[in-house]
Amino acid sequence: MSALNAPKQHEDSPRFTLTSADFKPNGTIQMEQVFNGSSCTGKNISPALAWSGAPAGTKSFALLVHDPDAPTGGAGWWHWLVVNIPASATALAKDAGKADGSNLPAGAVQVGTDFGSPGWGGPCPPVGDEPHRYNFTLYALKTDRLDVSGASASLAGFMVNAYAIGKATLTGMFGRK
Repeated sequence: MSALNAPKQHEDSPRFTLTSADFKPNGTIQMEQVFNGSSCTGKNISPALAWSGAPAGTKSFALLVHDPDAPTGGAGWWHWLVVNIPASATALAKDAGKADGSNLPAGAVQVGTDFGSPGWGGPCPPVGDEPHRYNFTLYALKTDRLDVSGASASLAGFMVNAYAIGKATLTGMFGRK
């Protein structure tokens, strides 16, 4: 959404924010959240997330987690995509990112990540890289539901942005020596 089309936030409106009890803004993501595989030895448990101040008119939410620092030729790496989160939701519990979707709010759907399957895929940057940024972006959408069946992460991201009326971002960091 361009700055010209972005919704205006009124001074008396609550600020749309995304937080986690598991890491602070720009803080280190814990080993519990790190991927388990590809030479990484974490537990691959998605962090707890909570939000407040969603814009008026929000009909659903989408969460996109992306590592822009992944060595993929500029595409970054998609770690988790969840759409159709009900507008009544204000949080995702720790371990909501199970591949089978069983810990998600009713109606929420996960899109395949760059690991090749749906569900949370935790950080696992190459050894020796500077710590990578993991951007957790929660989008407030003006639609109740997105049909993402069979969509790639990039197509789902395009669809999310097309319906976004607001967004809140929380960034975590992780690196391996």
